Amino acid sequence: MSRFTTTCEANMIVITAPTGNIGRPLLAQLLDSEEELRVIVRDPARLPDTPRGRVEVITGSHADAHVLDRAFDGADAVFWLVPPDSSRPPHDGWSGFTSPAARALAAHGVGWVVAVSALGRGTPLADHAGLVTASLAMDDLIAGSGVAYRALANPSFFENLLEDIDSIRDKGVFVDVVDANRKAPMVAVADIAAVAAELLLDRSWTGTDSVPVLGPQDLSPNDLARIMTEQLDRPVRYERQSLDELHTTLVGYGLDAAFAQGVVDMKRAKDQGLDAGVTRTPETASPTSFEQWCATTLKPAVFS
Repeated sequence: MSRFTTTCEANMIVITAPTGNIGRPLLAQLLDSEEELRVIVRDPARLPDTPRGRVEVITGSHADAHVLDRAFDGADAVFWLVPPDSSRPPHDGWSGFTSPAARALAAHGVGWVVAVSALGRGTPLADHAGLVTASLAMDDLIAGSGVAYRALANPSFFENLLEDIDSIRDKGVFVDVVDANRKAPMVAVADIAAVAAELLLDRSWTGTDSVPVLGPQDLSPNDLARIMTEQLDRPVRYERQSLDELHTTLVGYGLDAAFAQGVVDMKRAKDQGLDAGVTRTPETASPTSFEQWCATTLKPAVFS
């Protein structure tokens, strides 16, 4: 049974980042509804073939005030996702990117916004968590526009492991900076998309709140290694990297120094329990297990 009740009549939903890991499955789910759909996309050629003709396309960046003015005109609800920009400091990347949207939401009287955010609000670590701190500030900015707002409060994604796909394939190793036995929630992006779809189709909710999406269980890096070993039928082990090593690596890749520090601060906060402050309940759990994700996503990527 859905955690929300669909009550609204057909209206206009705007989807940002519709070709991304969350936006793509979200768009696919919303296509089954009777809602009018509008997407903002830099390259319409990257959209799946199915939605063309069914979806109104606004070409451009959702950081552009003129693009937003066109996209939000007549819109009832918006799905908002800020693509991380490693060339800018975190606050500029999230709040700076979102400032034109906050103005456009108010100007066009948009009623509801659902956005991708992070766990940690209200914890002692929230103000010192790098990218997460920037994301929480973005939430405040959107809520201040007067819309009804739901921040999808997410832990780390299973999909982050795909950044280590070559190392997993070639060496049987994945890397992070957290303690090997530190258990924390993790989630599949498809589950985030499903919760976003439910909220966008409901729109009976009011006010401002966070909606945690926690996955079905807490997992440590050692748990991940064990499950990957079972699913891939080959040894996989976790290798812990120091925070200094992480910072050096990120700066070496050409990331903005402040952004790299934001990643380090986020990772430090997660290792100190940033994501552990919300209790998993039937309402905050999501269904996709790590075993399922390995079978459907990781394994095909490793053996492709």
